[in-house]
Amino acid sequence: MPDARVQSAIAHWAPRFVSNGVPLTDFEEVTAGVERWEDWCRAWCARAAVHEELGRRSLADGYRLSAGEHLTRAAVCYHFSKFVFVIDYEQMKAAHRKAVECRNLALPLLDPPGERVAIPYEGKQLYGNLRKPRGVAKPPVLVMCMGLDSTKEEMDVNEGVFLARGIATLTFDGPGQGEGEYDFAIRGDYEVAINAVLDYVGSRGDLDATRTGLWGVSLGGYYAPRAAAFEKRVKACIVLSGPFEWVEYFDKLPELTRNTFQVRSRSRTPGEARSRAATLTLKSVAKNITCPLFIVAGKQDGIVPWEEGERLAAAASGPVVRCFLEDGNHVANNRVYRYRSQSADWMARQLSVTPV
Repeated sequence: MPDARVQSAIAHWAPRFVSNGVPLTDFEEVTAGVERWEDWCRAWCARAAVHEELGRRSLADGYRLSAGEHLTRAAVCYHFSKFVFVIDYEQMKAAHRKAVECRNLALPLLDPPGERVAIPYEGKQLYGNLRKPRGVAKPPVLVMCMGLDSTKEEMDVNEGVFLARGIATLTFDGPGQGEGEYDFAIRGDYEVAINAVLDYVGSRGDLDATRTGLWGVSLGGYYAPRAAAFEKRVKACIVLSGPFEWVEYFDKLPELTRNTFQVRSRSRTPGEARSRAATLTLKSVAKNITCPLFIVAGKQDGIVPWEEGERLAAAASGPVVRCFLEDGNHVANNRVYRYRSQSADWMARQLSVTPV
């Protein structure tokens, strides 16, 4: 029987893997062969390597679109090998390098293609993937905020629904996230990072910085509205299962999640991690959110209680669309058809994009 950590990963995140691009059979076969959490990263890297080889072979044969698809799939599998695997830092980091490498190789091969960008931030850089819809000279842009364990390499499917509606996507790793986790710790005042990203958007002549939205998933569902409370360049914000006050149920989070927060917040002890979790709060700032919000929450969420979404909806000062799904899990990944397209249509309206 798999150990408790493996069982927890499967129970909490199975729909997420599949809804974000991992083939169902891959998920079933890899997880069926993992008994110990210590073997998780290695097993997923082995499966990711299969997709990477297919991608490199397609690229060598001149099939660029197929290569991009295979390499994107490889990147997602490498990502899920490391996403909460903080027990072996070097193994995690090696898997992460492969995820970034495969996604970077895939970006120019995609339809529409993507571009790796570097965003100046506190004397260093944050890295992102920018994709622009075809046939739109100066599109609006959606800045996509990652969660505790998500990274830009996981976002291909989520990017696609906005690109199809004429919205550019800028998916980035912030402090404590993805490539940003090596130089910067998690910070509660995420508006500082978003300010840097929006400055970068404004520096690009090929994007319409006057039509900018935010999107945040899981802990990113805290980061995005937190930034919207301070950053008035944001025209609209989508919130997916974000916490209102992270510390209030921190002790009830899955062990893998608490351990990951401790590492990425650079806390020395669980107690210090809990203290830092208390700095991630919307309680005193949500009233300053005046832009429209689209809030998604699953009422069967075993990680972030859906009531956190209602707390945000009640506290915000702008218009709110509630999308609370009775049978939805965390991020409602088991019911993406109930909100993914709908939220993209909503964002298109907020950014004055003609419906398609």
